[in-house]
Amino acid sequence: MYTTLNSIAFGWYPYLCAIVCLFGSLFRFDREQYTWRSGSSQLLRRRQLMWGSNLFHIGILVIFGGHFVGLLTPIWVFDMMGISHTFKQILAMTAGGIAGLMCLVGISLLTHRRLFDPRIRANSSFGDTAILLILFAQLLLGLATIPVSAGHLDGHEMVKFMNWAQAIVTLQPDAAHYVLDVHPIFKAHLMLGMTIFLVFPFTRLVHIWSAPVWYLGRRGYQVVRSRPGSGPVPVAATRMPAPPPIQPAE
Repeated sequence: MYTTLNSIAFGWYPYLCAIVCLFGSLFRFDREQYTWRSGSSQLLRRRQLMWGSNLFHIGILVIFGGHFVGLLTPIWVFDMMGISHTFKQILAMTAGGIAGLMCLVGISLLTHRRLFDPRIRANSSFGDTAILLILFAQLLLGLATIPVSAGHLDGHEMVKFMNWAQAIVTLQPDAAHYVLDVHPIFKAHLMLGMTIFLVFPFTRLVHIWSAPVWYLGRRGYQVVRSRPGSGPVPVAATRMPAPPPIQPAE
């Protein structure tokens, strides 16, 4: 029975979450574009928002990048580079711990702002609050895995997660057996992480797909000037295409 539940949770559930995340996002973008936004409330408690948002986003990008590289890079690549499992695990614990604490402080500020400011709370949907609390719980679980990882620095447990993640990506049918006997805190962290992908299309997280990286490829600049006598002339960083030349009249 335990093996069957483990197979469902870590063999089938990841694919369900991935399918819902991808096709749910496409469906929402196609049918509900007016809801495709992060629902900014930056006019209220702007300083708290700035600190919380910056700390959260920097931390989460480091964490996501670390998980992506650490889990999906084949083990033979680290062996070829001479990186031992012990060193990789210590690096993951250190970098992940620092980024996790940054992220935790940031999301604590954002959650406090969302829950305890009456005006922000009144303009928040259930999904806005729920996803913050889910992310908060996931961060706590992730930080709770560090002391457990410190108890076995040989990297044996870490290799299990690498094998599991790579087996899922390569569609191997026996992926779940890699995490059959891992510590429950890791299983809870994995389950909640996959659930975040499951609810992704139905929350404000969809704005991740619209990160404005395309601004980096635009040519020309838009110059924005202040009113006369109001101070120095600011130049906006937003780049715009140059206007077409004016043709002389016949």
